[in-house]
Amino acid sequence: MYIRKIAILIFILFCSCEKNNKNQYFESIEYNDVKLSQPVEVEWLFSRKEKGQTFEQYKKSRHIVPTKKSNIIYIRPIGNFTFLQKKQIELLREYLEIYFQLRTQNLKTVSNTIIPYSARRIGNENNEQFLAGYVLDSVLKKENPLNRIALMGLTEVDLFPKPDWNYVFGLASYRDKVGVSSIYRLQDGKLTSKNFNVCLSRLLKISSHEIGHMFGLHHCINANCVMNGTNSLSETDKNSIRLCSDCQRKLNSCIKYNNNKRLKDLEKYFKNNNLLQEFQLIKKDLDAIE
Repeated sequence: MYIRKIAILIFILFCSCEKNNKNQYFESIEYNDVKLSQPVEVEWLFSRKEKGQTFEQYKKSRHIVPTKKSNIIYIRPIGNFTFLQKKQIELLREYLEIYFQLRTQNLKTVSNTIIPYSARRIGNENNEQFLAGYVLDSVLKKENPLNRIALMGLTEVDLFPKPDWNYVFGLASYRDKVGVSSIYRLQDGKLTSKNFNVCLSRLLKISSHEIGHMFGLHHCINANCVMNGTNSLSETDKNSIRLCSDCQRKLNSCIKYNNNKRLKDLEKYFKNNNLLQEFQLIKKDLDAIE
């Protein structure tokens, strides 16, 4: 009985220490959070009075949690991609695997012919667009690859969510854990070696944002964060690729990864791919915890 009590005490102390270490991590990196400025007329929060999401609200929400049978993120490319675009898709896979600390796989690319004419239109800029909801409901929801926890379609064609919207960068379903993102507006007309890194950064932001929704994260209204809503490419460029301390805490409570390892993996990725501004952001977080 005495030995059993000692074992229980040690376990409690261990759990308490682990909890304190986690709290210390989030408190340390909180100093690097950048408060949002007052939104101007063209920005997301100017016309949308979002309530945000507290950590307690997140914990009580019904969001997906990785299990042994549900732990792989999948990307389904849809369309006809150039060599450089295919390179970005692979770099995106690598990034998402680090960002969420979950295995991530690219599925086989499928043709745009899976989108019927009834789910297409010619947009205001005389460009073809796919109805994002159709991609979610009639394409992605039907797929169930092995151990899927989230599935994101990636298209080179522009997207629109409903008739009265001009376009959308991406769309995700909280309930069905599927999403779709478009690279069309991220590439400055054409992806080249000169704009490759800028366009890659945008793709990493949009995709991690949409998959973040699949894991139950709402739009962030507390700090400059990758979970901020965005109305335009300029606002996307303005938004940080970094997940703020509060949103990191939410995601970590769900996936339960090693925070320090994730930061070091991100730092290495940004350095290896010459994403210098992104590298500096993560380095500040690493400096804060060391």
